[in-house]
Amino acid sequence: MSNTGKLRVLFCRSNPVAPDPRVEKAVRTLSEAGYDVSILCWDRTGELPARDLVSGIHFFRLPIKAQYGTGMGNFSALLRWQWALLRWLISHRREYDLIHACDFDTVLPAMICKLLFGKKIIYDIFDFYADHLRATPRWIKDIIRTVDLRVIKSVDGLIVTDDSRWEQIGLGPPPNSAIIYNTPQDVRKISGFENHPAPSRGLRLVYVGLLQVERGLLDILPLLQKHSNWHLDLAGFGGDEEQILALAEGLPNVRWRGRIPYQQALALTNAADVVLALYDPSLPNHRYASPNKLFEAMMLSKPVIVAENTNIDKIVSQENCGIVVTYGSRAELGEVLDSLLGDMDLRRELGANGRRAYERHYNWSKMGDRLRHLYAQLG
Repeated sequence: MSNTGKLRVLFCRSNPVAPDPRVEKAVRTLSEAGYDVSILCWDRTGELPARDLVSGIHFFRLPIKAQYGTGMGNFSALLRWQWALLRWLISHRREYDLIHACDFDTVLPAMICKLLFGKKIIYDIFDFYADHLRATPRWIKDIIRTVDLRVIKSVDGLIVTDDSRWEQIGLGPPPNSAIIYNTPQDVRKISGFENHPAPSRGLRLVYVGLLQVERGLLDILPLLQKHSNWHLDLAGFGGDEEQILALAEGLPNVRWRGRIPYQQALALTNAADVVLALYDPSLPNHRYASPNKLFEAMMLSKPVIVAENTNIDKIVSQENCGIVVTYGSRAELGEVLDSLLGDMDLRRELGANGRRAYERHYNWSKMGDRLRHLYAQLG
């Protein structure tokens, strides 16, 4: 405990949290609840401040050069990250009481500190790691899965992003666990963020997220070549960025925004007619997806297009807040977008349905309650 009697919580994340909406929401929620919270994270560019203070939260970044989405090509950097993380946790062990480990690539050093120093651990599974890896041999994934399952059974608290994750992991929910959706705080209640309608001419689409070929971008970009009255705001970063941007280059109706702050991502979504959240269901992690962009669309009253058999298709169908398409079918996707272009009333109806579902079940106020309850159980 700190001198003030507050439980000292250290979030560990394998990205620079610049931005990381899920981490930032959880940190704010716990800080407002009276916890002493800080963040230890991985700066793969080596260009961000090693120490920073943002809105009263201390950031500690470990500068280890690495790429995203390169599979085994990133293995040596991943090992350096694990070693640097462990060294930091050991040398600063008197400065925190509980480690909030985000994903498998931070939890093993945390487990060592639990064994050596009795530190408590909350394991926050954003993506089930063995299924998240793209270019990794099967036998390595099997080892990771085995180790991960043992860790899950040994930590003090567990968080998953959707109840379908229990099926993916192959375990029932343990006693100290919580389901916390990747849902945003309600920016409509924040002064200065208004619900501006999108322009009436054409159809404005938005995609903000990881730039991977398995996100439907190889289907939407060729369609944009044929439909000059469709417009795409594209932002993010990822392992397939070069390939995707090569397709987008020269398209006057695609605006590349780069890696942007979270508030700007929300503003782009707010200005759009339709949100794209197309995930390839052949990937195990996509079949259990719980992406930010689905819940951001719901919060902002925007219809969302998702792929069939990706878990979120169930939410979209149940709440009637978007349209489900067959992944990889450009003809079907084109027909859906054409229908939305010509039917503003349908867009409004789907968006309103999503907003009602957000207010009823998926809002961050409810998720924050779950997070605080889990922490209270651990003392």
